[in-house]
Amino acid sequence: MSAHATLVTEQHVDYIAAHTTPEDDFLRELKAAAKREGIPEIWICPEQAAFMQILLRAIGARQVVEVGTLAGYSAIAMARALPPGGRVRTIELSEKHAAFATKWAAKSNAADRIEVICGAGSDVLATFATNSADAAFLDADKAGYPRYLEECLRIVRPGGLIMVDNAFAFGQLFDEHPTDREAPAVKRFNEIMARETRLQCVIVPMGDGLWVGVRR
Repeated sequence: MSAHATLVTEQHVDYIAAHTTPEDDFLRELKAAAKREGIPEIWICPEQAAFMQILLRAIGARQVVEVGTLAGYSAIAMARALPPGGRVRTIELSEKHAAFATKWAAKSNAADRIEVICGAGSDVLATFATNSADAAFLDADKAGYPRYLEECLRIVRPGGLIMVDNAFAFGQLFDEHPTDREAPAVKRFNEIMARETRLQCVIVPMGDGLWVGVRR
């Protein structure tokens, strides 16, 4: 045992990636197709996908809510962790991105467990029933995170998970003058999560930092 945490370096990150169940050909093809169609090359890394799948399986999740579909990578990854009859309801503002994700979700081996909903996150979340989900994943506009969190605290059942991406603010968390326009919103949201008494939370240093919270 050690009283001090091991400093995670780029070498450790590469080691984790090399020793995690890799993504399959389908997900690699999805990323290539998204690039060809001009969709931003933004998605969770394979090791983060594997970790999230483990968490969902560990709590026996059946219903998952996602805000920010983009190409559908994370929605497909999470849906694969759900049992028959499970469902990922994923919300995407862009019609182009929603159409792409719908097409690729339909071709995946989790087609029956994914519902892509085109619309604004707050508007769609407001239509979901209280305690109707086992988990939620937020990976959309960072300024909207506080609103999405509040809705998900209503939607996700006690004992359920709320996961939020980009806690490290695109690698600019400690920059005095970050160049990414969303970095300040991430920093503000991190303080909200740290003070949120309705969740037990931790930032997992994986990908760009993943908040994992259990609803009390």
